[in-house]
Amino acid sequence: MVKRETDIISLLERALEEKPQESLEEVGTVIKVGDGICRIYGLTNAVYGELIEFELGGQGIVLDLDEDYVSVILLESNVLVTEQEVARRTGDVFRVPVGNALLGRVINSMGKPLDALGEIKADDFYPIENIAPGIVERALVNRSLETGITVIDSLIPIGRGQRELLIGNRSTGKTSIVFDIIKHQKDKNVICIYVSIGHKQSDTAKFIYQLEKYGVLNYTIVVGADAKETALNQYLAPYSGCSIGEFFLRQGKDVLIIYDDLSKHAIAYRELALLLRRPPGREAYPGDIFYIHSRLLERAGKMSPELGGGSLTAIPLAQTQDDDISAYIPTNLISITDGQIFLDTSLFNMGIRPAVNIGLSVSRVGGAAQSQAIKKVAGALKLEIAQYNELLAFAQFGSELDKASQKALDRGKRAIEILKQNERETYSFVDQSIFLFLLKENFLDDLKLSSVRPFVLQFASYFKGAYNKNYDNILESGSLSDQDISALNNAVQEFQLIFAD
Repeated sequence: MVKRETDIISLLERALEEKPQESLEEVGTVIKVGDGICRIYGLTNAVYGELIEFELGGQGIVLDLDEDYVSVILLESNVLVTEQEVARRTGDVFRVPVGNALLGRVINSMGKPLDALGEIKADDFYPIENIAPGIVERALVNRSLETGITVIDSLIPIGRGQRELLIGNRSTGKTSIVFDIIKHQKDKNVICIYVSIGHKQSDTAKFIYQLEKYGVLNYTIVVGADAKETALNQYLAPYSGCSIGEFFLRQGKDVLIIYDDLSKHAIAYRELALLLRRPPGREAYPGDIFYIHSRLLERAGKMSPELGGGSLTAIPLAQTQDDDISAYIPTNLISITDGQIFLDTSLFNMGIRPAVNIGLSVSRVGGAAQSQAIKKVAGALKLEIAQYNELLAFAQFGSELDKASQKALDRGKRAIEILKQNERETYSFVDQSIFLFLLKENFLDDLKLSSVRPFVLQFASYFKGAYNKNYDNILESGSLSDQDISALNNAVQEFQLIFAD
């Protein structure tokens, strides 16, 4: 037996020399795991949304607080978390990487690359949940976000900093419209963020291929949470995309973010809520389903000049069934946003594309940001189309119409022809102003219906080449001066002779 002498004084001196632990770590024990959710006992001071780390490397987010335990949703399904495993608080919330290096990249909801182009060098890490700017921090929406789509820019204009809902049945062209809007932002200093929620991976891949094909991926960020991803990743995706957009917003830049779509986002959150055993409400959605979308969309807006003057424009998408916009999620989103663009299945099947139902679509803010040139020539267009739709329904009964009604019906047909637009074709507001000028000044009345679109497209090209000074003047000033209108009248007279030949 070896005898050891213990020097009590030296032990005390050594203990006093050691630095005390800076902070106590609160740890808990996993008591139940299943369906991507684990319950942890012992984390009595954990807060909602806090990031939790597990002993074997897993991570999760606190989404439910109980008297005896907290419920944590696991971030990665491929990292195994077992019962009796030790979990500890981080004292921080989940954050995503942000920065200029994200431009042109495809990432998941956690900020990890999906495009096999290497790691992303982040400028900073932002929490996915941020408080929406207050009234004092905001400015009036007074600049137009050109979409390049005539029916939207002329009748349902979108301003920079606005929230405009795009809603319609499946396969009515919602994603095609948002692609054209992204494509039109080329050389306009607008950063685009596309958030894909619950789509097939092949559909997202096709969208990214189109972005590359048309050379618009370099100013676009794609956040993908496809159908194969967990419900938590689909739930986090729009918040992650919004935080990335806020990084550029704070630099005074203009950002466009598209959520495709929030109907699937609501379904993902409903799945989480049911797994957490929260009481279901209407259509089995939890009681805070309105709040999860309002706190997301309220983060969009235009900042005051003191805060850089940047803007975050949000275009959420929502899917309806049988053109029913009175369903639960659509009505929620309509009440949160500043207007909606409704795509009608019947119009789509009739060949009117984009299939925008002008009667059910509205923009509550964009009119203040609309360019003066379009406003000058499109003032009565919405009323004329409304009269056309009313007369069209009346004419289907086979009743004879008077001359005034026949004229209104004929004029409406020409207006619809002008508003038709092929995929991947976008026009500047100057071209759109020229189209609508021809309609307003009755230059299209004597043309065959099949000749209306070729005439306006060729005339816009002719005016741009032959009267380039006037064209550039409209582009710079954003309005139609008397000289420009006179030049347009002269150009029409010249072009009518050319077109007739």
